[in-house]
Amino acid sequence: MSPARHEAGLPPAKAAFESFRSVHGRPPTGVWSAPGRVNLIGEHTDYNDGFVLPFALPHRLAAAASPRDDQVLTVSTLGSDSRLQEAAPVRIPDLRPGSVQGWGAYPAGVAWVLRDHGFDRGADLVLAGDVPTGAGLSSSHALECAVALALLGLAGLELDDPRTPDRMEIARWVQRVENDFVGAPTGLLDQTASLRCSESHVLFLDVRSGEAEQVPFDSAALGLRILVIDTRTKHSHSESGYGERRRGTERAAELLGLKALRDIPFDGLGPALDRLPAELRPLVRHVVTENQRVLDTVALLRADRLAEIGPLLDASHTSMRDDYRISTPELDLAVEVARETGALGARMTGGGFGGSAIALLPESAVAAAGQAVTAAYERSGWRAPRTFVAVPSGGAGRDL
Repeated sequence: MSPARHEAGLPPAKAAFESFRSVHGRPPTGVWSAPGRVNLIGEHTDYNDGFVLPFALPHRLAAAASPRDDQVLTVSTLGSDSRLQEAAPVRIPDLRPGSVQGWGAYPAGVAWVLRDHGFDRGADLVLAGDVPTGAGLSSSHALECAVALALLGLAGLELDDPRTPDRMEIARWVQRVENDFVGAPTGLLDQTASLRCSESHVLFLDVRSGEAEQVPFDSAALGLRILVIDTRTKHSHSESGYGERRRGTERAAELLGLKALRDIPFDGLGPALDRLPAELRPLVRHVVTENQRVLDTVALLRADRLAEIGPLLDASHTSMRDDYRISTPELDLAVEVARETGALGARMTGGGFGGSAIALLPESAVAAAGQAVTAAYERSGWRAPRTFVAVPSGGAGRDL
């Protein structure tokens, strides 16, 4: 769960600034923000030491902040109704996993992790954002990254300062927030994308080594667009299902004597599957083939053949639907209808069990695809989806 969104009116950074001044009677020391993300391809490979290919959204979560001298953290968030919600103040020295519940656990978890690295000064925070929540677009990681940069900034450490931990190290801190404080078994994809993506590029990340390449992704120049289809559904078993699949891949790696499934070469998949129990084989098949699909997609993008990645997106969705079993009827329908209305390829994106799908479409087909998916949902008796065109945008940083 993440805080409510500020959907209308001021941009997130300005909204956070003005709300801070309203709440505290003074302007903040600064405002930092971080984007949500879309993963073009490479799903559930990050916690298997594999490859991912995300890009940042223009939608952001902003944190306006000023320091306190009493080691207390206060957090307010501006909701879509323009009303402020406040989390209970917490003393940073007293923070422990499980000590904060609800959306307030995310900023508190950041303070808890930074405390272990010598940053334990208190702060007043006011948050505002327009990253769609519950859409599988990483709103919670955007919050955590923005808060991490804000607390570091209050300590005099900005991202361009050589004394500041690098972006990959901050991403690992944010992973600790999710894994150890909030209790979500996430990998490194989301926070790394939020911190390291750049405008007009996708981020080719080797999760094991931390090596990254900014790969050009100018779909507009080719008359193509990425349409995001937020199904506005989240199934109740998502958290347990995510954990079950992660444990399954870890068990498979252990049975094979490997550090991670990343170590299975694509041409060695068959022999590896033969050594595993039947229930683990689909999980392993997805991870190994998905890693290869990322590599194949990057090769096409490097060769300026973006329009040819559609079949890889399609294959990714089939793998997640049939092997990893994390798709839903809503996601499958969105993908199917998008393809029928001109998509070169389409797939679900994110952790699954709800959330969003993406479709690579000619610009001329975007409106028709969105309308067709909405009509199909209406015929099925489902809530209307939310659609928007995703433009690769810049990563986290200081705004004001």
